[in-house]
Amino acid sequence: MRRILVLSLALVLTLAALPAWPSNAQAASPPFIEPGKWIEIDLSAQKLTAWQGNTPVYATLISAGVPDHPTPTGVFHVNEKLPSDHLTGPGYDYPNVPYVMYFLAGGYAIHGTYWHSNFGHPMSHGGVDLQTSAAQWLYNWTPMGTTIWIH
Repeated sequence: MRRILVLSLALVLTLAALPAWPSNAQAASPPFIEPGKWIEIDLSAQKLTAWQGNTPVYATLISAGVPDHPTPTGVFHVNEKLPSDHLTGPGYDYPNVPYVMYFLAGGYAIHGTYWHSNFGHPMSHGGVDLQTSAAQWLYNWTPMGTTIWIH
C-alpha cells in the first residue's frame, strides 16, 4: 500500500511539473529544435503551417497524397526550388506547375496547383498541393535547406 501511495505521489508531482499547454498549441511536437524558418505539414488536418521558431507565420489547407500514393512522413529539407516545373508520373501530366519546392527524391514536392481546388482533402500522388497564391507566398518565404516536418 505504501509503495502505491509513493508511486501515485511521484506521478502527481511529475504531472504538476509539466508546462500547461495553451488551448491553441499544436498537439504534436517536432522532433527537432529549429530557431529559424521551418514548415509543418499535418496530414491528418491536411494543413501546412510556416513557422519562424515557435511562432506560426502562415497557415493554409493542402491536398496531400491519397492512400494509394501517400505523402511520406518524417523530417526533410527543401533541396531544390523551381519557379515552374513539368510534373509527370503514372496517371498524371501537369505542365507549368508553379512554385515547386522538392524535398525528397522521386518527385516529392510542395507546389502550386491549378487542376483542382479541393484543398483540405487528400488528392495528390504523394506531393503537397497548395493553392497557387499560397504556394507563391511559401516559395518566396522559404530559403533552400528549410526543414519540413511531415506527420
